[in-house]
Amino acid sequence: MELQPLPDLLVEPIVRAALAEDLGRAGDVTAALIDADARLKASFAARRSGRIAGLACVRLAIQALDPGARLEILTPDGGDAEPGQPIARIDANARALLSAERTALNLLGRLSGVATLTRTYVRAVAGTRATIVDTRKTTPGLRALEKYAVRCGGGVNHRFGLDDAILIKDNHVAAAGGVAEALTRARAIAGHLTPIEVEVDSLAQLDQALPFAPHVILLDNFSLADLRTAVASTAGRVRLEASGRRRRHFRRRPDPLSAGARYRPGRGVGVGQGLRWRS
Repeated sequence: MELQPLPDLLVEPIVRAALAEDLGRAGDVTAALIDADARLKASFAARRSGRIAGLACVRLAIQALDPGARLEILTPDGGDAEPGQPIARIDANARALLSAERTALNLLGRLSGVATLTRTYVRAVAGTRATIVDTRKTTPGLRALEKYAVRCGGGVNHRFGLDDAILIKDNHVAAAGGVAEALTRARAIAGHLTPIEVEVDSLAQLDQALPFAPHVILLDNFSLADLRTAVASTAGRVRLEASGRRRRHFRRRPDPLSAGARYRPGRGVGVGQGLRWRS
């Protein structure tokens, strides 16, 4: 499936907020050392192998300070880069480029790290019918970007927000008085296009949920033995989702595996910048 880029309308406010944070109250005071009309060419290259995501952030960060800046993409979002491989080339006003580079690299590095970790999970379930899905455990303010990075890594988006679907978690079950009561109330309020997912933490709760035919049942922290039993007993009657790494028990099922660690990448791609002055 073709990767659809995010509209600039969604990305630009995030980038501008990050720039404003960095520029502070007086702007880049060091920029005054550089002639106002000086031009600079830069190349961005990967320092480590990984999956690229976030090049729109680079473009928008630099063009916010120099609308005439030109960005040539050499390794697109969703592409893989090896150490030293060029990712993009930029031609821009020197002051603008040097003032925006940290914001651009922070976002590119962060999102490429998310995409790279997602790629690791996706490759781990290669050859199965399982799907890697994300969570709402995103960095505040960066949800749209981080979920886009998950797609760049080959994963699939779960809910974007609380209004996307009814997801009955363990606390909802406790507050409602049980799985059956929670699902009864959910059915009463759900619109015809509103999916219902319920989290269960035992085989007994799974049995309670099945008669209500929710769209998805989330098996939360199940033991490996209980996962095997759940997969066998449901026999395709309902879509199952498992939290954590449960690869081999979903080998014959087109079910999602969710993991919030995707938003906490350790070492991302890392991006270095080479500069060349141009008169």
